[in-house]
Amino acid sequence: MRFPTGLPPIRMMFRPIATLAMGLVLSACATVGYYSHVAAGQSQLMLHRRDVARVLDDPSVDAKLKRRLQLAQEARAFASSHLGLPQNRSYTSYVQLDRPYVVWNVFATPRYSMDPIRHCFLFAGCVAYRGYFSHDKAKAEAARLEKGGDDVYVGGVPAYSTLGWFADPIMSSMMRWDDDELAATIFHELAHQLIYVKDDSAFNESFASFVQEEGLRQWRQSRGLPPQDVLAKTMDDGFTWLVMDLRERLKKLYASGVDQAAMEAGKQREIADFRVRYAQWRDLDWPDDHRYDGWVSGPINNARLLPFGLYDRWTPAFAALFKQSNQQWPDFYAGVRALARLSHAERQQALQRLLPPGTPPPA
Repeated sequence: MRFPTGLPPIRMMFRPIATLAMGLVLSACATVGYYSHVAAGQSQLMLHRRDVARVLDDPSVDAKLKRRLQLAQEARAFASSHLGLPQNRSYTSYVQLDRPYVVWNVFATPRYSMDPIRHCFLFAGCVAYRGYFSHDKAKAEAARLEKGGDDVYVGGVPAYSTLGWFADPIMSSMMRWDDDELAATIFHELAHQLIYVKDDSAFNESFASFVQEEGLRQWRQSRGLPPQDVLAKTMDDGFTWLVMDLRERLKKLYASGVDQAAMEAGKQREIADFRVRYAQWRDLDWPDDHRYDGWVSGPINNARLLPFGLYDRWTPAFAALFKQSNQQWPDFYAGVRALARLSHAERQQALQRLLPPGTPPPA
């Protein structure tokens, strides 16, 4: 599951928001117009889905698409038989979209704050964005928020989860990924269906991200494929650290109490300094790889920084729990459920205790 357009293809950013774009599902505080929009968009997907088996039997369907769908079905079966994930009709149907993304998420923060403007939903709890099936509606909402002085970012989402309320289909927007991303997305989204805690996105996304990563490792091993490229993850982590460092610098600035003119000047200075630090890091460690240049040179504001770190904040803690569970999925899930039953504060403390020594504190 990837997400906002304009972001580089890196693990920690894409995996995330795509899963919960259906924070959409039944908003507890949405306007009637927004609810109607969401209901209509979900209904259209359900109306146009086709069983993958029928698509595979259709002689008019492109052979490449058939191959990808066949692989998705194999990954879907592996998820239940080997990873202990729900065995249901999710990801056994296909929808051909007439647009590049299924949903567009709108992120927003106050101009001088890194705290997201949150939206609360009846089943999904509170999340840091609002999703729209229409790009035009997402842009209109972004324009409204910008007019009010907020920092705003709109990102396209290729996939999302309804947390098991519907049989989620595979969508044509998911076909742009490579085989690993396609399989990993299915593992990630099904993990959300298995265990989900309202109002704790970091817990939910870190759990699903661990299942995705460990599931993909086992999936590749089962198919006789070599381990994934470690260098790519190292580069991902390095870039994430740079962005998280910028977020921390901005937080300190916003808490400083200086006047608005100094706050704005400081904000722009921190963003400019980040670009310098990025260029130095890239030229020193990755001189021949410029995959993040486009993102760094684009407009940067608070809202555009929000997704970073959310999806792997507690991943090392879940990895430690998996090891403590002797790498047995049923025992691991029992441990995760025990964490889910704790209060938010107790859960944070328990996860902190699980982190390996020397792990940087979560942002």
